[in-house]
Amino acid sequence: MPWTTVQVEKLENFLFKDNSESDRVISYKDAIFETIDESLARDSSVFVFGEGVDDPGGVFGTTKGLHEKYGRERVFDTPISENSLTGIAAGAAMAGLKPIFVHSRMDFLLLSLDQLVNHASKWSYMFGGKVKVPLVIRTVSARGWGSGAQHSQCIQGMLMNVPGLKIAVPATPYDAKGLLVSSIMDNNPVLFVEHRWLYKTMGNVPESLYSIPFGKGVIRRTGSDITIVAVSYMVIEALKAAEKLQAENISAEVIDLRTIKPIDEDIIFESLAKTGKLLITDTGCKSGGAASEISALVCEKAFHLLKKPIIRVCCADVPTPASDVLEKAYYPDSEKIYTQVINLLKS
Repeated sequence: MPWTTVQVEKLENFLFKDNSESDRVISYKDAIFETIDESLARDSSVFVFGEGVDDPGGVFGTTKGLHEKYGRERVFDTPISENSLTGIAAGAAMAGLKPIFVHSRMDFLLLSLDQLVNHASKWSYMFGGKVKVPLVIRTVSARGWGSGAQHSQCIQGMLMNVPGLKIAVPATPYDAKGLLVSSIMDNNPVLFVEHRWLYKTMGNVPESLYSIPFGKGVIRRTGSDITIVAVSYMVIEALKAAEKLQAENISAEVIDLRTIKPIDEDIIFESLAKTGKLLITDTGCKSGGAASEISALVCEKAFHLLKKPIIRVCCADVPTPASDVLEKAYYPDSEKIYTQVINLLKS
């Protein structure tokens, strides 16, 4: 699938061109906002709740003013009691409603793991498929403004270990809308991961509702020398690295997985059949994360396609620092991807 980017320094001007005939360009946060708005208008069983959803900022603008439009029975703020509220959300889903529970920080998910892991994700299985749990948990991940070790984590890799839970990691405004529609329509609990730095990115998004299937990745840039599989915000850094590599006559193919549970294995294997080399980049820590799982899948099912060792570009296995200087050293970026590709191809 083709993509274009405007070469500017401000991230909010980063422009994705997705597989859509629509010429309308909006931001990532606005794509989420209008999806929730239209879903509330179309389906009376949809409701939104969470800390700060009715604040003046409305969770980075994604729920701004919706409580005024739809009333506080359908869009409302909550106490700081994540585990109890996740249980309420799961119960509401089983009763036929479609809750969208919002966590303004991914770190707060750790307080709700009992309800999410032991209950919501297992009830359909435990009751032979007779119980449905159409629950969407929106969560905002990653770096901000010195948020530090307890408000900057990306723990999506940890939650890949939970059977019955789907995980969406949209990187573009188009995917944010399409995957959120699919999440709301799904009869299973879905963790919808939004990276904070993506909110101001721009892309073409149709006005009408549409869905994107889970487990279907997309090629953001075609290439022949190396495959770069990217998760969430790292798609942007991978594309920046690919452009710099092109100047060195290195053709990098960039794959945006869109969802990490399920994972689109075929798109990775088909790309590896061309390139024979793989770099995986994720916003989470290196050990036991999404990059590790993808590496294991490739080694298990497509080891014969590899011509070089697999490279993982992720956060270091240390708590997130709050210092601006240390943040710049801690988080992986396009330069780290570029350097790792150069080293791999020269080895």
